[in-house]
Amino acid sequence: MSEQTKAAMDTTLILRDGRTLAWCDYGDRDGTPVLRLQGTPASRLFRYPHPELWEELGVRVLMADRPGYGGSSRLPGHGLVEVTEDLVELLDAEGIDRVRIVGYSGGGPYVLALCARYPDRVRAASVVVGVAPLEDDDVPLLIGLNAEGYLRISSGGWQALYELLDQQRSALLEDPLAGFRTWMERAPAADRAVMSEPAWQETMTVSIREALRPGAQGWTDDSLAVFSPWDFAPETVDVHVVWWHGRHDFNCPLQAVERVVARMPDVDLRVWEEAGHLEPYHRERDILTDVLSR
Repeated sequence: MSEQTKAAMDTTLILRDGRTLAWCDYGDRDGTPVLRLQGTPASRLFRYPHPELWEELGVRVLMADRPGYGGSSRLPGHGLVEVTEDLVELLDAEGIDRVRIVGYSGGGPYVLALCARYPDRVRAASVVVGVAPLEDDDVPLLIGLNAEGYLRISSGGWQALYELLDQQRSALLEDPLAGFRTWMERAPAADRAVMSEPAWQETMTVSIREALRPGAQGWTDDSLAVFSPWDFAPETVDVHVVWWHGRHDFNCPLQAVERVVARMPDVDLRVWEEAGHLEPYHRERDILTDVLSR
């Protein structure tokens, strides 16, 4: 077991359809359960770099690999709603009836899908720098990889996107930090400062290597699901949602988020004015304190 997972229970669940779901159990095992959904690409090992905060706040944090990442079996062509079925199976296996759920970046759309599909299983929900479906007008505001990925999806679908991400996977596995810095070269100063933090670097490196270990297929499936039109309507999200976002987020522009938020019946959009996509590194306490209060 790596240094990243020594304080965690790292295990697997065999799902009803025979696939494997790999997941980690962090924090206070007797604490308040929080389902934490990581970004794209990332694995169950992309925990907050200072997990002692979770112990302090008395939370039990569950994190699972989405299909095709790390130790979880691939589910070709999956949408958002299908992945929520895996998460509900995990909750059932752990005897958790209702849960607080927080989704970061590419994990955000899955939070909304779970709220739409299983509102009775959600006690409180937060989306943090969440991804939203993109349109042509968003492209000039994106980091290079996301802009190129959007164009590949529009012009060639899954195969064109896979060819791009498979190349990126090779570079990332060789040097995750260098690869990530290349993606984020036009990111705001606040994001570049986070990328210089050793604790963040260690967690990101471990997570990326685990996430992409099986190949780039899972990354492609996930990206297509979160950046393309969703398989549920935002109008059906029947849970109050707090959405945190940075005004200078170039991974997912605020204007794309605002289009989704405008369609949701009960959402509180909270904008960090001077922040980018990696602002949650500085805001974990605020995010968790808020979701625990609801």
